Amino acid sequence: MKSITHRWLVNSLSIIVVILIVLDVGFALTISSYYYQSVRQALDTKANLVSGLVVRLMDDKNVDISSEIRSIVETFSDRDEMELMALNHEGKVILTSSGFSYIDSLEMPDYKEAVSSQSGKGYYVGTLESGEKVMAVTVLVPVINSEFNAMRLMVSMQKIDTQLIMAVLLFTVLCIFILLFVIVSGLYFIKSIVIPIREVGGAARRIASGDLEVRIEKKHDDELGELTDIINDMADELQTSNQIKNDFISSVSHELRTPLTAINGWGETLMTTPPEDREMLGKGIHVILSETDRLSSMVEELLDFSRMESGRLTLVKTRMDLLAELDDAVLMYQARAKREEKEFVYHEPATLPFVFGDRSRLRQVFVNIIDNALKYTDKGDTIRVSAMAEAEWVVITVSDTGLGIAAEDLPHVMQKFYKANMTRRGSGIGLAVANEIVGLHGGTLTIQSEYGVGTAVIITLPAMEDTTAPANPPANPEQ
Repeated sequence: MKSITHRWLVNSLSIIVVILIVLDVGFALTISSYYYQSVRQALDTKANLVSGLVVRLMDDKNVDISSEIRSIVETFSDRDEMELMALNHEGKVILTSSGFSYIDSLEMPDYKEAVSSQSGKGYYVGTLESGEKVMAVTVLVPVINSEFNAMRLMVSMQKIDTQLIMAVLLFTVLCIFILLFVIVSGLYFIKSIVIPIREVGGAARRIASGDLEVRIEKKHDDELGELTDIINDMADELQTSNQIKNDFISSVSHELRTPLTAINGWGETLMTTPPEDREMLGKGIHVILSETDRLSSMVEELLDFSRMESGRLTLVKTRMDLLAELDDAVLMYQARAKREEKEFVYHEPATLPFVFGDRSRLRQVFVNIIDNALKYTDKGDTIRVSAMAEAEWVVITVSDTGLGIAAEDLPHVMQKFYKANMTRRGSGIGLAVANEIVGLHGGTLTIQSEYGVGTAVIITLPAMEDTTAPANPPANPEQ
């Protein structure tokens, strides 16, 4: 597997190197063109001055033009910087400001260009036989009855080329320093990314292997810091879920063991009970049936939870009388509340709008909520049930004056497996299933609670708008 560092070095640095090479070459060409153009302009200026002087001398009839040209060449003031030559009609060098003579075979393309050009001027950049690179400009100055036909200026490009090489070398060194800086800073930056990513990856692997205690230290408030927070939050959630799951398994095991122990104990007792002891037999059978119902209810709750988790919790909706189902659920628990010496108050409305829902599932919701209210209240507490129509909604409220729910537990009470009070009976999935059922009906289930004051569960369901909705279940049950 190629690392991020390797990919960065191959991809980014390749582009950077190409850019720097292009810049270096572009700089060399630009500065070379600038220097050469400057030298050419200087030669042009000097050539124009010399040719202008010759032309002015030609206007004077009393002047020996050939002698004057010789004088101009021999007394040339810029001989240290460039060389002035006088050429004849054949393009041969007759006289030079340096006093050196040139062989007749010396090529002078600039003279040929001047002769053939309308401007009477020609240019040349090349290398002498000595290996010295020069630039020359030739200007025609045809003088009647004179041996001279042109003036030529030539300058050595050796110093210019040396300066060009030094400038290009300096720019190349600068590019190399830039490249090194980019490499060092890039590697440092990549390292600052790769190391946290490796830490996150290592932590994720440990979490995947079951180590939920691992946490990552947050070092920066950036995207990596955000990723660190997400991983840590995920670990917290997984740890919490794992703890809740373990508590759920322990709770369910205990909940299942209690009725099974009662059934087993009474079964053994009844085996030794004489047939004529009708009171003992009746009591034992009642307990066995009661605990069997309790087991069936728990198993059905677990099955509902399994269906909810797999998305197989279905509803068989009909046009239904919600008040009748609420009345049945209340009736089931009024006797229990009396036995437990708790006050049960039912504010029964005269009528409620019909709803389009699943009778058994909505009754299951009412039973679960009222059962929880009784379960989490003590002797002398009050449970209140009320229902009313509000606009297009039906609102059912079940409240109690029990212990209430702590503020830190309230956001989690409808999560699967969660139990705010581990000392109370229950699996911790009833509210999750009830919330799912209400949601499938297009309603909401809201819990309001204050610790030490009590709890209110508010169920809101949409009332039917069309009272002619079919009373029979649809052909395909609605999800």
